[in-house]
Amino acid sequence: MAASTPVRIRIPAIDVDSGLMDLGLQSDGSLEVPPEGFPAGWYTGAPTPGELGPAIIAGHVDWDGSPGVFFALRDLTPGAEIAVEREDGSTALFRVASVEQFPKGAFPTDAVYADIDHAGLRLITCGGSFDRRARSYSDNIVVFAALSSASGD
Repeated sequence: MAASTPVRIRIPAIDVDSGLMDLGLQSDGSLEVPPEGFPAGWYTGAPTPGELGPAIIAGHVDWDGSPGVFFALRDLTPGAEIAVEREDGSTALFRVASVEQFPKGAFPTDAVYADIDHAGLRLITCGGSFDRRARSYSDNIVVFAALSSASGD
């Protein structure tokens, strides 16, 4: 698929239906996160969903005591469908290949962000235990998915 900015993500298996905001990098080089629990955000430094390479969408697991957009991300299973609607009117459909949990100190940057030979999608949120003192989760949940079809392009 040609490049087109993503505008909405839908994941029927976990009742996600969210608009998307643009995300960049923070001053330390880490991925910027959305300022609140909704919406999810697309990393503008990565391919757009449907293009060759790994598109990146991130969202909060919770926010201020309430479930965030990706609260149930850890419950996705291989084969689940993810639809990303794009600005050009097309929809990129992805199938989940795996759902993995990584300690934040051992985040697999290359596996998530490095070039791949297909149109992929990575969904990222927090997981593991919550450290109240640090106000941070110990882990990240990463969904790895691959483009299965496209419509409307």
